[in-house]
Amino acid sequence: MRHVAPRRLVAPVLAALALVLAGCTTPSRVDGGTTSPSPGRPSPSPTPSSSSSGSPAPAGSGASDWPTYHRTLDRAGAATGLPAVHRLGAAWTAGLDGAVYGQPIVVGGLVVAATEADTVYGLDRTTGAVRWMHRLGDPVPVRDLPCGDVDPLGITGTPAYDPSTGSVFVVAETTGGSHTLVALDLATGEERWRRSLDVTSRDRVAEQQRGALAVANGRVYVPFGGLYGDCGDYVGYVTATPVDGHGPTTSYVVPARREAGIWAPSGVAVGAGGDVWVAVGNGASTGGTYDGSDSVLRLAPDLSGRLDLFAPTSWGSQNARDRDLGSTGPVLLDGDRVLVSGKDAVVYLLDAQHLGGIGGQLATLTGCAGYGGIAWDASAQAAFVPCTDGLLRVGVGATTLDRGWKAPAHIAGSPVVGDGAVWSVDASGGRLYALDEATGTVLTEAAVGTTSRFASPVLTGRIVLVPTLTGVVALTVT
Repeated sequence: MRHVAPRRLVAPVLAALALVLAGCTTPSRVDGGTTSPSPGRPSPSPTPSSSSSGSPAPAGSGASDWPTYHRTLDRAGAATGLPAVHRLGAAWTAGLDGAVYGQPIVVGGLVVAATEADTVYGLDRTTGAVRWMHRLGDPVPVRDLPCGDVDPLGITGTPAYDPSTGSVFVVAETTGGSHTLVALDLATGEERWRRSLDVTSRDRVAEQQRGALAVANGRVYVPFGGLYGDCGDYVGYVTATPVDGHGPTTSYVVPARREAGIWAPSGVAVGAGGDVWVAVGNGASTGGTYDGSDSVLRLAPDLSGRLDLFAPTSWGSQNARDRDLGSTGPVLLDGDRVLVSGKDAVVYLLDAQHLGGIGGQLATLTGCAGYGGIAWDASAQAAFVPCTDGLLRVGVGATTLDRGWKAPAHIAGSPVVGDGAVWSVDASGGRLYALDEATGTVLTEAAVGTTSRFASPVLTGRIVLVPTLTGVVALTVT
């Protein structure tokens, strides 16, 4: 998995979630997860959960809210009720103490951004003014890592918000390679509790947390992979920790001898029934007995086992050539479909109810090596895949995939969609583009400064937020 790593408060709108997880039947489990007491230090009295927090429905109810990566837990990256796009104007720029690799999240009037300096900021959505900031520790300089290309390495994964507790969750990597889940009060930025997520026996310095966090099923889910260069004794795994800080952290570890990282920027997706979905990168095995790598997995909500999997028939050779799945996360589509794209330059359409094991895809579309987060517009039944050589529109049928327009090669950032426009960043040129969803025509563009290759915009009302290597840039849609 030699990926290139992506480089005081207005009262929030707290949504009272009334959804109850559907009582779905659980398929036979292929392998099991683990439970760890995880010697963290919960606060003496964390805010109690007032509802069955973090259901698979989107967190946050406001039209301008963006409380998790790509806004919803299916990772569609779609927003509605936006103005027509004509031009972009400067709104504000927040220069922070480090690079912002994950998406900022938005709840009510607050933007939360986390930096590689291990600092979390609460910014005013309208002005960009700092309402609060909280430093979580000292990040790890790249010289202290066995490999990697993020320097320093602090908070990389996109934060997530839980409306039942009013907590924002981030994972900080600190001196010695420790990975710590921290719950912060959204209103004040004060720390509520923290928990170690170094729950395996592998080399924690070789592990990296860079996929987005997710809140669902009363838990916060966190995926792990390796550093750029695939060095050291690491293996992909996912953890689940109760949102109130009480109770054990459970985990699922990919049953590979080594590697098999879960590192895509979109991280964990969660289905309507509460099941957890991840994409897994290349493992150490290149033939013989399948090792669970190079796959899309559906996991039990408590991570007690793997419920289903898909892997390409060429998983062994893909592992050997570093051309695996895992460079994008799964996007959960309506109609019980799943879409994913890998470094093998193939887009796969899967049946969510029966992933089909090895070679069980419904359809494939060749010619797109996807890196980053895919966007999905259900009204158009179209996906937008960030290929290495330009954004690709893919029409999705019940069992078919159709090639649409292709953006120029420099417009290849992880897209989001809203009311007829698809938004993508040109990392090399430091520009944000809005394209017509139907034709790919550029509607408008603006300079935003240097970003990581995985930077993905946020659509919040008339404001578009872009994470950069120096902070956050906000533009106004007019």
